[in-house]
Amino acid sequence: MRPFGRKKKVIIGIHGIGNKPPRKLLEIWWKKAICEGLSRIGHPNRTYNFELAYWAHYLHPRPLSPRVKRRDDPRFIENPYVPAPTTSSESAEPGKLKLKSRELFEKVLDRVFLPERKILKVDLISDFIIRKKFHDLYVYFQDFKFGRSRERPSPKDAIRQELGRLLLKHRRDDILLIAHSMGSIIAYDVLSQVVPEVKIHTFVTLGSPLGLPVVMKRFLQAQGLETRGKVQVPTPENIVHAWFNFSDLDDRVAINYNLSDDYRPNSRGVGPVDTIVHNNYQNNGTRNPHAVYGYLRAPEVAQVIHTFLARRKVQPLAPLRRVLARLRREAKKAS
Repeated sequence: MRPFGRKKKVIIGIHGIGNKPPRKLLEIWWKKAICEGLSRIGHPNRTYNFELAYWAHYLHPRPLSPRVKRRDDPRFIENPYVPAPTTSSESAEPGKLKLKSRELFEKVLDRVFLPERKILKVDLISDFIIRKKFHDLYVYFQDFKFGRSRERPSPKDAIRQELGRLLLKHRRDDILLIAHSMGSIIAYDVLSQVVPEVKIHTFVTLGSPLGLPVVMKRFLQAQGLETRGKVQVPTPENIVHAWFNFSDLDDRVAINYNLSDDYRPNSRGVGPVDTIVHNNYQNNGTRNPHAVYGYLRAPEVAQVIHTFLARRKVQPLAPLRRVLARLRREAKKAS
């Protein structure tokens, strides 16, 4: 039985773009990476509740398989969980030139895709890029229907309901929501439109494309807000404590890494806090700075997870309990 007045803590993850291994295996790999990160900051035996919002099956009927060994097979797992290489550097100090180039690129993106006046060709270019390079995101944004049936939900609705159900299930708990890659787009949609009543204690985005103007424009349009010029997307009101955004500067998906410029704080004063990290994921000598496992075990991410799990709020009845305990002790002495 849960102690009166104390909330249970739960970590909910949502994976990113592309086909994935089966749900149970992917969940195990996420937990291994989280435990690896906690161990590296000195908390190896931390226990926690974890659930994964798994949505790959809505767009990819056959999951990736660890049994497939041929690299040319579409079900081959190119980026499985592997422990961090022992020789990898943990430095996340970015070079000034790389930072400058990223900041310049962000300004160019904003001017092209969020112009002061409406330019039809810009929208056509945006749709073309998404369709060619990010098929899952294109299907999600276009909100295609499954076949011709009206009874079945669209992929977008089905995917959002997957996360929405998990959040509703834990609505009375303290929730740490970790969203990777395209999962951060889904998470933003769900928090702002599907379950705005469910409070999120801490929101963590990893390798997120939320800073891309084409993504921000979709969010603004969905909320009936102005899309032209230098506008900021609102942070969902139900993020109550913190939003941490982690990016590796070599991660091309998170090319616009500075979300604090693009998302304004909510009424609680919560907005994205951007941190550059080193994603140390390598497999067979090949580095992937976008892989979720490298993000989950980064020391900066692990510290956020540990802080969330370790935090104990002062209970409203705690002073009363102390007074009652003192009175009982005094009564015993008197008797």
